[in-house]
Amino acid sequence: MKWLELSLRAPAEYVEPLSVIFQRHGYGGVAVELVGGYNPDEDETQPDDSTAILRSYLPVNSTTAFRKEQIRVAVELISRLCSLSPLEERVMEQGEWMESWRSHFSVLHMGRIVVCPSWMEYTAKPGEVVIGMDPGMAFGTGHHPTTHMCLAELDKLVTSGMKVLDVGTGSGILTVAAAMLGADYVLALDIDPDAIKAARANVKANSLQRVVKVQRGTISSESNVEGGFDLVVANLYTKVILGMAPTLVAQLATRGTLIVSGIMADRMGEVERALEAEGCTLLRMDREGDWAVLVGSKTRG
Repeated sequence: MKWLELSLRAPAEYVEPLSVIFQRHGYGGVAVELVGGYNPDEDETQPDDSTAILRSYLPVNSTTAFRKEQIRVAVELISRLCSLSPLEERVMEQGEWMESWRSHFSVLHMGRIVVCPSWMEYTAKPGEVVIGMDPGMAFGTGHHPTTHMCLAELDKLVTSGMKVLDVGTGSGILTVAAAMLGADYVLALDIDPDAIKAARANVKANSLQRVVKVQRGTISSESNVEGGFDLVVANLYTKVILGMAPTLVAQLATRGTLIVSGIMADRMGEVERALEAEGCTLLRMDREGDWAVLVGSKTRG
């Protein structure tokens, strides 16, 4: 298979909206290369005029032209608000794409959780939970803010014996984390066949087949998902979460916990109201840049 790499340089404050575009229409999310020259450990901050390089990848097939056009139109609209470099294209062979994609990922620490790309080695420190991950062509290595926040909430909330549902599992990173943190049973759902393939491979690589079930599909009033989950996590998009609010809450056992992310921070109130209308009371919310996570508890229904 051949791959089309799309890249551009943009002001740092426009990385988030451009990332949403690339994630929606590309495969494997988006790689962001930030400017260097400052040290956060010394309380130095990123310069106001800094830029970043964004890269996304499209498989070269019958969908390429449509996906590329969707990205081009959206980038053109954003270019009216700021200065962007031209959208550059490069066709790559499968092996070259894999090496390029892998070069953008590193070991990630999130509380007790350590996410280690499968092609790297890491020696766990006492108390750490190490997750080996290969994103394949599915979104999710832990580096995106929405995944950061979901992992942090799972670290706080998952206890031994829990029954967990992961809606829109992607690479399976949140599913694997829940299982390794002590859940007795985790059901992972996704409609993307590439995501299912990647999630199953990551579940197997972490030896969690007895705990985790990966299933293609989603939740709806007609689905055969059994419900009664102690915890449901959905790292999706604001529009999708708003549309799925009734079925997400319906999957919870009474007093069960819901984690939703992939939400633009300026729409937190809208999502909170939708969940509360279904009997899910907000416990807390957090944000990282333009992204937010909401945690609620099912108090009725």
